[in-house]
Amino acid sequence: MSPSFQAPRGTHDVLPGDRLWWHVIRTIEAQCAQYGWSPVYTPGFEETALFERTAGEASDVVHKEMYTFEDRSDRSLTLRPEGTAPIARAYVEHGLAQEPQPVKAYTIAPMYRYSRPGRGRYREHWQLSLETIGSDDPAVDAEVIQFYAELLRRLGVTEWALLLNSIGDANCRPQYVARLEEWLDARPELLADEEVAHKRATSILQVFDVKNPELRAALDLAPKIGDSLCDDCRAHFDAVKAHLDAYGVPYALDSSLVRGLDYYTRTTFEFVGPEENVNSTLCGGGRYDGLVEAVGGPPTPGIGVGCGIERLLLALEREGATAEAPRLDLFVAFESPELRDFFFPQIAAWRAAGRSVDTDYAGRSMKGQLTQAQRLGAETVVVALADGTYQVRRRGEEDRVVQDITEL
Repeated sequence: MSPSFQAPRGTHDVLPGDRLWWHVIRTIEAQCAQYGWSPVYTPGFEETALFERTAGEASDVVHKEMYTFEDRSDRSLTLRPEGTAPIARAYVEHGLAQEPQPVKAYTIAPMYRYSRPGRGRYREHWQLSLETIGSDDPAVDAEVIQFYAELLRRLGVTEWALLLNSIGDANCRPQYVARLEEWLDARPELLADEEVAHKRATSILQVFDVKNPELRAALDLAPKIGDSLCDDCRAHFDAVKAHLDAYGVPYALDSSLVRGLDYYTRTTFEFVGPEENVNSTLCGGGRYDGLVEAVGGPPTPGIGVGCGIERLLLALEREGATAEAPRLDLFVAFESPELRDFFFPQIAAWRAAGRSVDTDYAGRSMKGQLTQAQRLGAETVVVALADGTYQVRRRGEEDRVVQDITEL
């Protein structure tokens, strides 16, 4: 007997019966179309340098979590840990800067990070990456944020909070970094921690992304970047907040919210739910005005958000959400098995006309066929009878027998 296999640790299968999952995906795709975002798909692996250059050596993604390997030509490749950098790479490689700006693109795809698996935390997890590249308009920041608030509303998630911050840009951040360096130098007990020391040495803003709760509490006393914003960054942030106020999206300011990747500038945000620890973050994102330039393109503003599908499902399950099975337009049953083969062209014609149609492929009895039609939620059941007529069973109507079913 051949050995059985299981999905690798930290991964999971998405099955046809996972109705809530597919409901979430369909809702996202429909909403993206309404908002003017178009789908894009990038490879599942990229050159390792793409993520090292954009995410930053201090980030947990690069420092601890990437699945990196050498292929047979000794090239260093990495399974995609996040979706934004690959989309920015595609933007540059395919000359999308020549298209009308901004380019609004999204992908729903698996991401790969090596970390301790747990509830809502997978080594292969699915994510919506929603990107708008080519505009520095603060209204775009607000639209990206409002998109997710609206998605939560459509799905019925009510327990959430939006955390918001601005981390400045290349004009005002150096002055803040100098203040933060001075503050840390006066606190050697913090720098004694290996994680703080590493982040301080490689990308100092990432010290606010340490995981230790005691260290995070101590860092709450550090200088706030909001006090060092230049006039342009402050005006941009004020405009973002004004747009969110107009949308009616509530938010709370969080001066330590820097996000975990180096490419962020100005607006940063997170949606958090009631789950504890790592599962509290539903999604996070921000502006990345230097990212396209970092991957070889011209200076180009952009903003995006990464939304974990599994985290969203946890929030839905917490609130008792359910999803109905998709309905079938027609199910065709046969009084005699010999009738079936002659009926396939009609089934194909109905499908070609846009109807969803299925029939029995398991040799079921008539009772079994009708039970299967009920399981599939068929709106109409057509029973081919041995005398050449057809019985039509439709929800809310009396059964009837007809001679011609082509016009059903």
